Amino acid sequence: QVQLVESGGGLVQAGGSLRLSCAASGSIFSINAMGWYRQAPGLQREWVAAISSGGSTKYADSVKGRFTISRDNAKNTVYLQMNSLKPEDTAVYYCNAGFRYSLGYPGDYWGQGTQVTVSS
Repeated sequence: QVQLVESGGGLVQAGGSLRLSCAASGSIFSINAMGWYRQAPGLQREWVAAISSGGSTKYADSVKGRFTISRDNAKNTVYLQMNSLKPEDTAVYYCNAGFRYSLGYPGDYWGQGTQVTVSS
């Protein structure tokens, strides 16, 4: 069983930055792609960014150039650096393990989510 624990969310003004972390348990981490998703109130969960087991990355158009995903396999942790935040980035952010990198589908494991609120 894989467990994912997100942290780093909070309240920030527009234009500010936050870094989210997702700590994973189990040796599955290093062989799996990881993803970040978000869900705003009343909306469906949407994909934000992904990183392959080899370190390749891709992003949703809405965050490209502002967000950076990275991973530290030694720490079993994936990060999401979010810069130039906008009010529309406000959402609960979820970490996903086992992301199907080539197909763009989520894996089976989700964290509990961390709230990001961007004030205007």
